[in-house]
Amino acid sequence: MRMKSRSQRHDLPEVNLVPMMDVLMTILVFFIIISMSAQINQKAVEVKLPSVEAGGSNVDQPDPLTVELDRQGKLFIKGSAVDQTQMAENIRQYLTEHAKGTVVLKADNQLTYQKIAEVLGTMRDVGGNQVSLAINK
Repeated sequence: MRMKSRSQRHDLPEVNLVPMMDVLMTILVFFIIISMSAQINQKAVEVKLPSVEAGGSNVDQPDPLTVELDRQGKLFIKGSAVDQTQMAENIRQYLTEHAKGTVVLKADNQLTYQKIAEVLGTMRDVGGNQVSLAINK
């Protein structure tokens, strides 16, 4: 019986770790080489970030003219209801008084894009690139 138990011990499979270690080392070397070449090929871009001292002051910029467009599609400027022709006239007057001023359309988020685009088109025709859009939540 002793003989049988010894032969059973010798028949157990052995795990050879050398091939697995070779594969792992190859993969490790591959990633090391790739990471080193990736660092070499990167090009730095000089960017001068603005500082507090370099930033301009908005003191000379007037408050924007806010045109409100409610859920029913009615226009308001400074709390009073206006139509599109009155809005255009108010924008013209504001921009002649404040050359660096901006006009903001504050539209309700439930409105259709068609209605907002219609009002923005009128504002753009009068105010050009000094017109922007804000959405109420």
